[in-house]
Amino acid sequence: MSSPLDQNQQSLLESLASTLSPTQAIWVSGYTAALGGGGGSAPAAKNITVLYGTESGNCEMLAEKVVKAAKKNGHKGKLTNMADISAKDLAKSETLFVIISTWGDGEPPEAAETFYNELMTAGVDLSGVDFSVCALGDSSYEKFCQTGIDMDQQLEKLGAKRIVDRTDCDVDFDEPFEKWEASLWSKLGASSAPEAVSLSSSPAPAIAFDKKNPFPAEVLANVVLSGACSAKETFHVEFSLEGSGFDYQPGDVLCVIPQNADDTVANILAAVNITASEEVELKNVGKTTLGDALKNHLDITGVSKKVATNIQALSGSEKLADLIAGKAEMLFKDWTYGREIIDLLEFVDLPETMSAQQLVDCFRALPPRLYSIASSPKAHPDEVHLTIAAVRYQTYDKERKGVASTYLADDAKPGTKVNVYLHKNKNFRLPENGDTPIIMVGPGTGIAPFRAFIEERAETEAKGESWLFFGDQKYNEDFLYQLEIQDHLKSGALTKLDVAFSRDQPEKIYVQHKMEESAAELWAWLEKGAHFYVCGDASRMAKDVHETLLDIISKQGNKTPEEATEYLTALKKDKRYQRDVY
Repeated sequence: MSSPLDQNQQSLLESLASTLSPTQAIWVSGYTAALGGGGGSAPAAKNITVLYGTESGNCEMLAEKVVKAAKKNGHKGKLTNMADISAKDLAKSETLFVIISTWGDGEPPEAAETFYNELMTAGVDLSGVDFSVCALGDSSYEKFCQTGIDMDQQLEKLGAKRIVDRTDCDVDFDEPFEKWEASLWSKLGASSAPEAVSLSSSPAPAIAFDKKNPFPAEVLANVVLSGACSAKETFHVEFSLEGSGFDYQPGDVLCVIPQNADDTVANILAAVNITASEEVELKNVGKTTLGDALKNHLDITGVSKKVATNIQALSGSEKLADLIAGKAEMLFKDWTYGREIIDLLEFVDLPETMSAQQLVDCFRALPPRLYSIASSPKAHPDEVHLTIAAVRYQTYDKERKGVASTYLADDAKPGTKVNVYLHKNKNFRLPENGDTPIIMVGPGTGIAPFRAFIEERAETEAKGESWLFFGDQKYNEDFLYQLEIQDHLKSGALTKLDVAFSRDQPEKIYVQHKMEESAAELWAWLEKGAHFYVCGDASRMAKDVHETLLDIISKQGNKTPEEATEYLTALKKDKRYQRDVY
């Protein structure tokens, strides 16, 4: 059939079509179908549940995009947090899109843990549900996107019909996510009545600072918190947010886009024998120099199976091939422990003809680093504060250092600017009622969000009692924010303080031991409605605190271990047990 459009209309249509993404093209198709009465060919509107589980907020942000796109395509979209649903509720879904991150080495996000465990053991019939999964993860971890993989397989096992294959996204998730979303709308199409939008011009929105367009925050202060004889380097860094438009709450997260250290870049350049001035092209950046790419855009330290595979393909190294072979899983994990990309480059014989472009193509994008905010905006208007522990260590005769922590410690001097953006953390919030008691467990830099909590309650003159458990190595060297905390005790903004300094006596004393000493009182606080918060190291401290809390609930509440677990699960569902662990 020849086009019914005149030459001018045809030209305008072709010009528009050349700029559209797959998702936009599908929407335009539905929009024009609706204008013409649909022609009887557009599909019926779907009831779409967009289910997300998130640690840092990325999955929630992406889920919100899918819901908006669903409505624009004429479907009904419902946003659902895994923290607010049970596995059996999925049977009510018609179409289910799951966006889930994997935290750490194969674990579900904190707020999604209860739902995930229910789903993995559920016997619910999901044969009437169409679904697709988008999994977020970090390829530097062995169990990359494991939570998403598990959920995808379990939904199919329970009878749900997969309509679009699972997509696994690394830290640079924008492009694979967009392809996954485009596949969804390509599969479902637009309904006969897409949501109407005005095609008229509207005022340009104010500049929004986010991951793609970070805010250059000026450093106002950078001071050492730890003592001169401390085994740690802990810093307090203050940034100006003036002009950013950021509106944060205590419990939220500041994302820092770091730079690689000059000596780290120099070591990579020396290992590959390529000059920094060589031109390369990076996705989402365009053309730049190799030096700029290595310093500002690429992860040049974190070893992963993917990076090792890329370097092996480039070098043809047989010994690296043996190391990354599937049967050598533990061998590769053991070899990479304590090593970085520089060790991989020195491990192989690189081709003399290797180009700068071939090198950068081996690496992934430099991921942002997320830090719990250590300030209340009411106490510090137009500012945001962080508590940073600089990571430095030595392995295999090489000095190593954390990319972001030492960037902030060494290079973020007052007057300089650091690129940042904000992440809302709705799963780590003060109670809405200021009369509600709170218990906070935050050793080391885990004190950060609780400094914000205490400041917020002081500014709002909240009446609820507050109890802080803080710990570190030595009282005289590592009591972070000591004077502030003592002032809050005097003012009543902080009701009770228990401290545990593990190296001040022969036996190690940690925060969980202080919890045990006050077990009866802690139980009494829980029974009168206290919210319980934990922030800090996940691998040891948070697990020990969790087990101690279960033991206290069991003994003080005269409950069986199973009943204690149910009690704690109920606290989680009621958002009275919240953790910000890393």
